[in-house]
Amino acid sequence: MGTHISGKLGNVYATTSGTATTNCVIVAGMKSWTVDYTQDALDTTDFADAGIKTFIAGLSGWSGSFEGFKDGAPVALGLQTLLELRESTATSQYWTGAALITGMHASAAADGLVSLSYDFQGTGALTPSTT
Repeated sequence: MGTHISGKLGNVYATTSGTATTNCVIVAGMKSWTVDYTQDALDTTDFADAGIKTFIAGLSGWSGSFEGFKDGAPVALGLQTLLELRESTATSQYWTGAALITGMHASAAADGLVSLSYDFQGTGALTPSTT
């Protein structure tokens, strides 16, 4: 059985300059994140394939979101940033890449905390976690 990882030590880091973790700062108040990493499948089916579909790899891309409680100024819409989406405090358990903040959603209730969620679109390569 494999080793399971608790997300309790995860975090979202962002920076507008540099590429090293030391230049990134925690996006305060965040409690969860998701990343969707996809690869297009290009249909290459022709008559010679006898009715069985065939495909080759096309473009890849990634996008996602993060959300949590408001703790300081919101991240700016349209911000070009380097994101680090950390699974834990281990140095090999994070996803990183340049992204554009494409959406920001705020909510407040009289009986709850003010919350924020953000959508992002990757603008280059995504480096996935290695463990």
